[in-house]
Amino acid sequence: MHDIRLKRIYSEADPEDGARVLVDRLWPRGKRRDALSLTDWYRDASPSNILRRQWQQGEISHAVFIRRYRWEMADAKDCLVPLMRWCREGRLTLLSGARNLDQSHLPILRDAILEALGQEDIDADGPGLSSPPCYAEQFSEQPK
Repeated sequence: MHDIRLKRIYSEADPEDGARVLVDRLWPRGKRRDALSLTDWYRDASPSNILRRQWQQGEISHAVFIRRYRWEMADAKDCLVPLMRWCREGRLTLLSGARNLDQSHLPILRDAILEALGQEDIDADGPGLSSPPCYAEQFSEQPK
């Protein structure tokens, strides 16, 4: 299982954070880059400025925000690849300046990363390969 944590950028860095990636289009106010212990500032997987503004100003519901954000990620097919790589190397901590992480884009992004990793694993197994239950019949027969 992959370990993806969500954290506010204003929280203290922890050595157990693993790869610390800021996934916001805007730089957090009052923070210097060297003080954040960032692995990267990766904007490509964050919501577009227009979508973010619509959500923050209450022009769209949370459900609409989720749908549109997932569409944006689907349109930018490779936007999750760097995050998936960091996740495969160990713990990944996604960072945002949002006050309420549960109502931010981070849980949606975490789910998308986990889904993409799962699909990548399925694709790596390749077509035509069978699972162990397919062999159960073969091994249960007694020799005559």
